Amino acid sequence: MAKDYLELKELLARLKEGVEDAFPDRYWVKAEIGSWSPRANGHCYLNLTQSDRGKPVADIRAMIWKWVFPQLKAFFEQETGQTLQAGITVLVRVQVSFSEMFGISLFIDDIDPAFTVGEQALAKKKAIEKLTAGGYLEMQQELALPRLPYRLAVITSKTAAGYGDFRRHLLENEAGYAFRLDLYEALMQGEQAPASIISALAEAQEQPCDAVLILRGGGSEMDLACFDDYDLAVAIATCPAPVVTAIGHDRDFHIADLVANRSVKTPTALADLFLDAYAAEDALLDDLQMRVRRAVADRVNGMVRKVDSLVQRLRFAAGARIDRARAALDLKEALIQASDPRKILSMGYALVTGGDGKVLKSVVPVAAGDRIGVRFADGSIRATVDAVDFSASSK
Repeated sequence: MAKDYLELKELLARLKEGVEDAFPDRYWVKAEIGSWSPRANGHCYLNLTQSDRGKPVADIRAMIWKWVFPQLKAFFEQETGQTLQAGITVLVRVQVSFSEMFGISLFIDDIDPAFTVGEQALAKKKAIEKLTAGGYLEMQQELALPRLPYRLAVITSKTAAGYGDFRRHLLENEAGYAFRLDLYEALMQGEQAPASIISALAEAQEQPCDAVLILRGGGSEMDLACFDDYDLAVAIATCPAPVVTAIGHDRDFHIADLVANRSVKTPTALADLFLDAYAAEDALLDDLQMRVRRAVADRVNGMVRKVDSLVQRLRFAAGARIDRARAALDLKEALIQASDPRKILSMGYALVTGGDGKVLKSVVPVAAGDRIGVRFADGSIRATVDAVDFSASSK
């Protein structure tokens, strides 16, 4: 017996008719924007969600047409001073629509700016106020990262793509800088994530480390809501080691970032934080090496100049001394030559010696009959004294 059946298209057509009959008007709906995606064509696609105790209980696609979106967004932001984005609770007017191809969706044509703060945003605001009152926001700022961090405790999921990017960028750096990574696995999204990360933080503190890194690498606002948890923020703030977070992209901001020692947005930026520290140290060492070389070269050049100057002075002093010695020697030589008996003899004088060979300077010791020697410039004679005449000396 053949069974009665409906074509899928007919079934969906009836559903469409039923939905449109059930919801013929526009309705104000309170929901949280779970995801937000303005497109280049001007339309904005989003998901509206509802959560109960952190767990999603409802989710539906929605859309704002391009001829409505700019005015609606500008109106909301002007009235609230906040950016219309994922993570806030809004009150929007919707038209329920059913498509045989895409199912149920909501078309948004109005928004009430009175709902400016979503449930998560409000909880975040209260948590920040509580952390501020407790003095937790400044605790991590009192800690300083080591100049050259080496041992890093990483809290993340081992299978996270962001962790792989971080490891590759850090450990395979072209400069060859070495690091030690100690992984402490934890859940990085969901209701159990805060407790899991707190447990990993406690475990990481059992071993010495230069810094604790909490690495997530982006995700939807709902995925990252765990990083706005108050207890997790307290655990980060009171960690005795500097905590650096890399949780989301530029559009994301979380309480964990606020209480951390430092916060970056991507795993690559986190790796660059440490690589840059080593590169800066290298540059400093290169500069110091250059300055030392320059100082040594300047010192050596200065010493060379001093030695050259000293040599010149020594040469000058030695030359002057030699000149003076030469002049004195010439003078002495002239004196010697002037007093040389041979020169005197050449002038016609004679040198008389007694019998004992001693020079006679007077006739007093001479007597007649003594033998004397008479030396001339060209020779000498031996003679006998016939008489001694004192008359010359008496005159």
